[in-house]
Amino acid sequence: MEITEKREGESNNSSKDLNNNDNINNDLTDSDGNNTSKEAEERRARDLKAGLHPLKHKFVFWYTRRTPGVRTQTAYEDNIKKIVDFSTVEGFWVCYCHLARPSTLPSPTDLHLFKEGIRPLWEDSANCNGGKWIIRFKKVVSGRFWEDLVLALVGDQLDYGDNVCGAVLSIRFNEDILSVWNRNASDHQAVMALRDSIKRHVKLPHSYVMEYKPHDASLRDNSSYRNTWLRG
Repeated sequence: MEITEKREGESNNSSKDLNNNDNINNDLTDSDGNNTSKEAEERRARDLKAGLHPLKHKFVFWYTRRTPGVRTQTAYEDNIKKIVDFSTVEGFWVCYCHLARPSTLPSPTDLHLFKEGIRPLWEDSANCNGGKWIIRFKKVVSGRFWEDLVLALVGDQLDYGDNVCGAVLSIRFNEDILSVWNRNASDHQAVMALRDSIKRHVKLPHSYVMEYKPHDASLRDNSSYRNTWLRG
C-alpha cells in the first residue's frame, strides 16, 4: 500500500526537536484527560528502561482511501485503516520516515494522526462535541506544512493541547487540506487559541485563511469542508 513506502529522504528535523520540547514530560494522561492509567505508567516505565524518550501521548496513524462515488458514513468507516502507533520520540521517527510523501499519495486520500483511543470520526465520543480548523494549500507546499503540524502535535506544542484530538491531511485533486480537530467547539477561547498556535507553529503566511467547522455541522450537511462558519 502506498502509505508504507519508504520516503526518498530523511526529514530535515531530528528527534532532538521532539526530545527537547518542554511539554514532553512525565505527567502522562489518558485520552480522557484523567489520571495516568496503569497501562500508560507501565508503558512509560518500559520505555525509560529501554533508554527511550516517552511522549506525553500515544498516537496512531490512520489511512483512508476514499471510494469514488460512495459517501455513506458506513463506507467511510470501512475504508479507515490503522497503519501504526507509537509512544516514544524514537518510535515516531521510525514510523514517520517510512511514510510516503504526501505528493505521492493518490487522490482522494486522507492521512490521520490522532491520540490513541480517539478514532478519526465525527461521532467518536472525544470528537462529537468538537470541530476542526481547516487550511487549504496548493499541493506543492502541503507536505512541508503537514510535517510542521505533525511535529507540533506529537511534541504537545499546541496551546490547549489536552483539547486537541488529532490532525488530518486530505489529498484532493486540485488542493490539499490540513485540519486540526479539537474536543469542544463551544469553548471559544480554546478554539481561537488553537488557531493562533497552529499559525505560529507552521509559520502560516498571512495570505492563508483558516476556517472552523463544528463536527455536528459536518454531520448535518455530510461535508467536512463546505459551509464553514468561522474564519481567522
